[in-house]
Amino acid sequence: MTVLILTCEQDVTADMVVAELDGSGVPVVRLDPADLPGPVALSGEYVHGAFRGHLSVGGRLVSMNGLRSVWVRRPGVPASRVAEPSDWLSEESAQALYGMLRSTGARWMNHPDAARRARHKPWQLHLAQRSRLPVPATLITTFPQAARDFAERFPDLVVKPVSGAHPQEPPRAVPTSRVAPDTDFAAVAYGPTLLQRRVAKRADIRLTCVGDRIHAARKAVDPVADPDEVDVRFATSDAPWRPADVPSCVAAGVVTYLREAELAYGAFDFAEDADGMWWFLECNQSGQFGFVQIDSGQPIARTVADWLAAPVPRTTPSNGERAWLVEGH
Repeated sequence: MTVLILTCEQDVTADMVVAELDGSGVPVVRLDPADLPGPVALSGEYVHGAFRGHLSVGGRLVSMNGLRSVWVRRPGVPASRVAEPSDWLSEESAQALYGMLRSTGARWMNHPDAARRARHKPWQLHLAQRSRLPVPATLITTFPQAARDFAERFPDLVVKPVSGAHPQEPPRAVPTSRVAPDTDFAAVAYGPTLLQRRVAKRADIRLTCVGDRIHAARKAVDPVADPDEVDVRFATSDAPWRPADVPSCVAAGVVTYLREAELAYGAFDFAEDADGMWWFLECNQSGQFGFVQIDSGQPIARTVADWLAAPVPRTTPSNGERAWLVEGH
């Protein structure tokens, strides 16, 4: 059976997993929904109570019923590379592709419905609290006075986007920034603003959870680093990521988080404070791991490949399906 990877052409993280699957002799097909229709073609038939679907990628025909898993990595928008793109054609193509893939018995990493829900930062914070993961005091508001009151209670704050990225092409990451002490907060009335108590951290933690397997890496913060450098993605530190032992309470929390979120994969970001407490910042349901694996040597790509290559659980046919089988259809 085949592993299907939905991602863009330039995706080093996916390259690493493809290499692992190839090395294990597991058939794998990689495509970008942006190439449908065109280089990617599909067909699905619903007849006599059964579904038969096929994908054509680079001249290779793949049966959808022969898929063991689907990894939704960083797929492009369907039909975005056609000569005359339109919202209508993109929606038609997305409905066809993802609707047919939902008709298969393949396992998802991650299922589109769960992944869409998991992107919402307020829901992440709520789920982290429910999973007993420590969460810094946070406010999301469009009320300037609420922001001022929050700043009085927690004078040392950072501000970050609620959605995570700036709407440009290609999307640009917006850094988490420290809030100046004299900020008036009048501008929060023009759009939801996320304020969070700054964690005086001694290290950044990137924890990658695949199913119930966990890889955590730690990047130490320079003791003399500028306290305004709060976002590890934009910090000047050249300290490497090193393997880290995971506190048992954190391990239990992230497994609970993924189970409740119905996710098979999550890249968690934590801030480690001076007391060794790991504070939950966010969980990216399609986060990168290549940079961590290169530094730490952790076999994250192998773990993802193992999950994708696992046998598809057998399901018991319904009464209707059994009837068709008995009748020879």
